[in-house]
Amino acid sequence: MFDTMATTEHTGSGDLSRSMALLWGTDEPPSRGPKPGLSVAAVVTAAVELADEEGLAALSMRKVAARLGVGTMSLYRYVPGKGELLDLMLDHVQGPLTEGVDQGDREDRDWRATLELVAQGTWNLFLRHPWLLQINQTRPVLGPRSLAAFDAALAGLRGLGLTGREKVSMLVTIDNFVTGTARMVVLARQSAEQSGVSDEEFWSAQTPFLNAAMSSGAYPEVAGLPADVFDSDGLDILAFGLTPLLDGFAAVIDARAHDPGAQPDAAHTLGAAMGACPETG
Repeated sequence: MFDTMATTEHTGSGDLSRSMALLWGTDEPPSRGPKPGLSVAAVVTAAVELADEEGLAALSMRKVAARLGVGTMSLYRYVPGKGELLDLMLDHVQGPLTEGVDQGDREDRDWRATLELVAQGTWNLFLRHPWLLQINQTRPVLGPRSLAAFDAALAGLRGLGLTGREKVSMLVTIDNFVTGTARMVVLARQSAEQSGVSDEEFWSAQTPFLNAAMSSGAYPEVAGLPADVFDSDGLDILAFGLTPLLDGFAAVIDARAHDPGAQPDAAHTLGAAMGACPETG
């Protein structure tokens, strides 16, 4: 159904100025349209639906136009090309991240609950739109929804005595952890879909060889694992990893509360260490 999870696209691959103008509503709409009611929003929505159903490899201006019932050239009156379209799609799907984070009661929500919501929102986003895992977003193109999600997450870290770098580092760490776990789950689903071999069939083929290996005594630690050790699903792993991760953040926050100068800016320290390392230049 979907293509593999290799990174195949990157943000800002089109005309970055046009992407920003479209995201922030400063681009002039076409004076005439080939079809009444067609808009940038309609084009982006159709593109997201196509990527959700068929994967990122299937995304093209031609297929989006066909979904909308217009000629391919008609789309270029609204979006310059696929690169700009991807930037718009990324911002379009960011909405769920702000749900439950930027509501009026967020003043009463502590930092831990906020980061848990951010982690859950990121998880839901990847599971809902697995094609996101194929886009290199290390240089994000920030539109209104993306910026709102970022702002809402930062708001949950106010008053903790953290530096700006530490706040951003916490959010990046959460994002990296959730992204890696989501990638594992999405790849597992795709393996069965693409190969036509179920998990049960896959492991049954290996069972006689693994039983012999376990009986040999050469792998005592593996042999000693309980039978249900791999029964955890993605959410179980996410919850297990997130708890100690947040506990670690709590230790940093507590140190800040007792002595603001107790720890240096973590990101600055790491950057200085890497800068001093010959391998990193």
